[in-house]
Amino acid sequence: MRLRPDPFTLILLAAILAASLWPSEGTTAEWLGRLGSLAVAVLFFIHGAALSRDQIRAGATHWRLHLFIAALTFLFFPLLVLPIDGLAPRWIPKDLALGFLYLGVLPSAVSSSIAFTAMARGNVPAAVCSAAASNVFGMMLTPFLLMLLVSTTGDGGFDTLQALRDIVLQLLLPFALGHGLRHWLGPWLDRHPGFSARYDQGVILLIVYAAFSQSVASGLWQQLPVTAIVLAVALCLLLLVILLALTTWLSRRAGFNRADEIAAVFCGSKKSLASGLPMAKVLFAGHPGFGMIILPIICYNQIQILVGAALARRYVQSSPH
Repeated sequence: MRLRPDPFTLILLAAILAASLWPSEGTTAEWLGRLGSLAVAVLFFIHGAALSRDQIRAGATHWRLHLFIAALTFLFFPLLVLPIDGLAPRWIPKDLALGFLYLGVLPSAVSSSIAFTAMARGNVPAAVCSAAASNVFGMMLTPFLLMLLVSTTGDGGFDTLQALRDIVLQLLLPFALGHGLRHWLGPWLDRHPGFSARYDQGVILLIVYAAFSQSVASGLWQQLPVTAIVLAVALCLLLLVILLALTTWLSRRAGFNRADEIAAVFCGSKKSLASGLPMAKVLFAGHPGFGMIILPIICYNQIQILVGAALARRYVQSSPH
């Protein structure tokens, strides 16, 4: 079985390469930062307008499964990444370790969770509900959980009050405004589902290029040895394997049927790049090690897509006919 990266993965790598060779500096970097902040606010406005209340109600009755997935996303995963901080600074730089803590508190991915659940013939309505709810509550939970993990590990350089203020102004308010205008904007977004996905990808590329430009100017590749990059990729793969095995085992122990198990496996093990990078831009605004902080999110996202596709095919092949 061949595992091939999707085209967006290659574009992401090209953005990192471009930032490494031709980083934005000075006035260009300042304008790029402002454009990124505006783009993030518009992104959450669009997400608010696209969120269907009927869609949420359709899966909301399956509360046991939703609580189970939420516990995996916001409890088990943060506990799994907590020991990684002990590898810094001997094995990995502190900013990279902080990136793993941030990875642990992110909400579940929406599009890939639903797509792989559908591909594997799982409970799609429950996956839609859980993934959407994870991202809505994640805007509030992620900063608090990150603050808790950072205070537990003793890491510095994280201004909690400033981050919470920015989360409210740049994420929650645009999201609420967009959802309030769903009656007018929702039908158009429903008819053009590709618009939101393309805009998400555009914002991600903008953030990645700006982040790595800033970090390259601060000496990213001098501070990040190849061994640390290899270790980061290995840790991302290990985290995913542990989460998949744990989720499968706990789902069966909890008595969920096959369709619910599939939804739990894909929603509970995934982390959102589409939400994670915009939130990181708000939470770590101006941080010189920003490129290093978002590296675990980028690595984990690409690995979860490759492994998820293979796992979905395996579920289909093993399904009873």
